[in-house]
Amino acid sequence: MEELIGTVNKFLFQNSENGFCVFVLQLNQKETTIVKGYTPALQVGQQVELKGAWIMHPKFGKQFEAENCAVSLPTTIVGLKRYLGSGMIKGIGKAYAEKLVNYFGVTVLEIIEKSPERLREVPGVGAKRVSTIIEAWSDQREIANIMVFLQEKGASTNFATKIYKKYGDSSIAVLTENPYRLAEDIWGVGFKLADSLAQNMGFTKESLQRITAGILFTLNQHTSNGHLYAKIDDLKNHTFKLLELPFNEEVQGTITQALHKLYEQEKIKLITHNNEHFITLSAFYYTEKAVANKIKSLTEYPPQHIFNIDKVYQQLRVPKEHEIGLNEAQQTGIMSCIQNKISVITGGPGTGKTTMIKKLLEILDEHKIIYRLAAPTGRAAKRMTEGTGRYAVTLHRLLEFNAATMGFVHNETNALKLQFLIIDEASMIDIFLAHSLLKALALPAHVIFIGDIDQLPSVGAGNFLNDLITSEVVPTVRLKYIFRQAQNSLIAYNAHRINTGEFPAFDVPNTIQDYIFIKEDNPENIQIHLKQIFQARLARCGIKPDQVMVLSPMHKGAAGTQAINFYLQSILNPHKTNEISRMGTTFKVGDKVMQIRNNYDKNVFNGDIGIIESIDTEEKQVKVVYFEIPIMYEFLELDELVLAYSISIHKSQGSEFDAVIIPLFTQHFTLLQRNLIYTAITRAKRFCIVIGQMRALAMAIKNNSGTKRTTFLHEFLTTDLECR
Repeated sequence: MEELIGTVNKFLFQNSENGFCVFVLQLNQKETTIVKGYTPALQVGQQVELKGAWIMHPKFGKQFEAENCAVSLPTTIVGLKRYLGSGMIKGIGKAYAEKLVNYFGVTVLEIIEKSPERLREVPGVGAKRVSTIIEAWSDQREIANIMVFLQEKGASTNFATKIYKKYGDSSIAVLTENPYRLAEDIWGVGFKLADSLAQNMGFTKESLQRITAGILFTLNQHTSNGHLYAKIDDLKNHTFKLLELPFNEEVQGTITQALHKLYEQEKIKLITHNNEHFITLSAFYYTEKAVANKIKSLTEYPPQHIFNIDKVYQQLRVPKEHEIGLNEAQQTGIMSCIQNKISVITGGPGTGKTTMIKKLLEILDEHKIIYRLAAPTGRAAKRMTEGTGRYAVTLHRLLEFNAATMGFVHNETNALKLQFLIIDEASMIDIFLAHSLLKALALPAHVIFIGDIDQLPSVGAGNFLNDLITSEVVPTVRLKYIFRQAQNSLIAYNAHRINTGEFPAFDVPNTIQDYIFIKEDNPENIQIHLKQIFQARLARCGIKPDQVMVLSPMHKGAAGTQAINFYLQSILNPHKTNEISRMGTTFKVGDKVMQIRNNYDKNVFNGDIGIIESIDTEEKQVKVVYFEIPIMYEFLELDELVLAYSISIHKSQGSEFDAVIIPLFTQHFTLLQRNLIYTAITRAKRFCIVIGQMRALAMAIKNNSGTKRTTFLHEFLTTDLECR
């Protein structure tokens, strides 16, 4: 095995997930070479001692493939400037690295370590910056210890900073005691990583602790598919598969033992329904049960607001001059809202939901009723504001999250001060948000859920709106008539055709040609079409690129969101300045990005879309603007963001875009369902382009089965079903 000693000059490639990198190694003042391999988290300027072998790459020539890498701090002036200027220490960028090294010379790291107060001797370095540097240096030192620990156990070093941020100085103690906690406690750390660590630390594959962790992880994974419960046999089979265990009596016995232990600790619940046994996490059961109980309490509590029913009905039947008349279903909907404590209004595009809401608000104003308007997402709330002329907020903002208590300000002890709550895009509400919302409603309050039940169910777990409707415990009014304005649009016309199982039409008299289909059999050609659409067709329609969204059924593949995002970034934001690469994605100033998890501290939520306004390599921060509100991200937090030139159809719910482009190929067959296509098309406001195969479209329209979610809200509302 050969040895090399040198200084990291620059990186050609870094994968922070597994530690693989390719970099230029400075051997001396004149010589450099290319090194590749799995290494600790290196920084430019660090000195490394490498062991490995020389190889000949067919394209890039002679390279050194490193098998072992030992790191030491730089000792030369040039190396120190590169090291400190690499951005690894918050508060020190290239400019301040130059100042510090010029002032203190080769003793600069010793000064930072032992006498950091002396940094103020350097002109332009103030107390605040010194404080930032001291904290960052301390964190970096602790993180380095964790990285060494993780590397010894054969794991990637990518999550070391997150682990330290979560557990602080107790990180190694926590990992030693129970490494499986990582999968539960830290977002982005999966079970596989925690399991790999645990096994390298001596936990056996058949250990009770490992199997218990596998069961809990499997139950949590069910929620990613919308389920709240798992059949006990399915749970066991998925756990066997996850843990890669043999299906023998000994392992089955340990799984049974683990289930009993979790049951005794009240971490899981068992429900028997139709002679089948289901397992769920206790938190899921109590959440769904509490939702059912609150709905029953609200419906049983008598209305406190006195309306002159005859007068209201007459107003609806005989509209004022120049006022839009309501059809019978809309009138029934309004009467239901004022007479019942909970109401559901559902209907597709163009059926007059917004017109109905506006009339309802006029009536509430006349009766001096205190009401609030809300929707699950920022975009949906903005649309509600634009449609009604009244201010609407997101449900999260309505409930007001308190970072100190990690809960909502409004709850069962601090109810919302309102008499009517009107919620749009209610099909997006998952069971956990429904629980938080209903807890915050006083019993005298009325709540109205408005949405399109034919769209995809919520991204989060549960099937709240559908279960509420099918239970028939609350009045539901369905708007079906398509008004003339919507009839003139091929988008609305075809959305309703697809929803009833009919193939879309392309040549309908007296309609705006705002829906087109581009035939393409090869997904690899999607880039050709996108380039032509973005650079020519959209401009002719007066639509700007930032008003367009590509909605794909899948993330992977040539027609998936990942490949499309990479391509559209290259043509819509090709600039090379101000960029940062993390988790295999390069983010640039001007990029459209999407938040992919709820972050209550920042008040941004899964599906929110913003624009990167600035990237500060010195402070290691990225500023993203959402609805004119700037939010700061540490570089560490960038795994919460993805590019959003293209997003999945699921993540588009509640949004509306001037133009929508939908790639549709038979390679998407596992996801091709009627409600998926219906949801995608109804996101388009002015123009909808479908690119792909007619066969794929036909497959989707034909498939109306959907994926049934395992929930019991319907049963809790209609029967005496209990767990044990």
